[in-house]
Amino acid sequence: SHGTALQAQHLPAPVTSASKLQSQRHQLYLLKDGESNGGRGVVVGFLKVGYKKLFLLDQQGAHIEAEPLSVLDFYVAENLQRHGYGRELFDFMLQHKNVEPVMMAYDRPSPKFLSFLAKHYCLTQSVPQVNNFVVFEAFFLNRAATQSRKVPLRKPDGEIKPYSLMEREVVRQEQKAPPWPFVPPHLPQESVSSQRSHSLSVESSPSRAATRAALASAPGSNRDQSPRFPLTERCREKRTSSLNRSQLGFH
Repeated sequence: SHGTALQAQHLPAPVTSASKLQSQRHQLYLLKDGESNGGRGVVVGFLKVGYKKLFLLDQQGAHIEAEPLSVLDFYVAENLQRHGYGRELFDFMLQHKNVEPVMMAYDRPSPKFLSFLAKHYCLTQSVPQVNNFVVFEAFFLNRAATQSRKVPLRKPDGEIKPYSLMEREVVRQEQKAPPWPFVPPHLPQESVSSQRSHSLSVESSPSRAATRAALASAPGSNRDQSPRFPLTERCREKRTSSLNRSQLGFH
């Protein structure tokens, strides 16, 4: 109910309603227990996400304009918390949107939600913002790496030659160079092999359609299943290894 959620989240007014969903381009994920309430079912929890255009401050205090997928509302019934339902709901959203939790922004997360992110996804180092959103340090690191891969290096400006002169120069260079496969000994031989190996790696890599099909075929109701993201996997491996050491008595 709205009243229970408002009390738990310490909100003055509901931020999720049917009318707001109709007027805003947000997505709502619901987790339902279909056997309760005399077979009519009951909502266990819900999660609302949407893209928000934000002006963020990075670690150096520089302003960055971004539009990340943001968690706008997240609630699990208090009597059903600590049963894995919140993680099941959150993991389903991550898999459906194909996004890592570190690349998301979080609108006014409660202390419980921040503990949830730290426990399951190792998100602890947040960067202070002037708005109500919370982002973490790796958000800016991964964003900078992604942009550097997408933006090609600009070639240095050179002298602009008339087209006829450029054409004659190319022809002269082709006439000087011996025909393939007679490559001069001073030229690296691995250029052809590297091109072939690159084409083989591209052909052998899975297509996007196959990846989407594999995700779609995975059962979303499996509570132990989680999305396969590098940062999330490394976080879970660290947690598992620390738990194993504590169980064996090592400190």
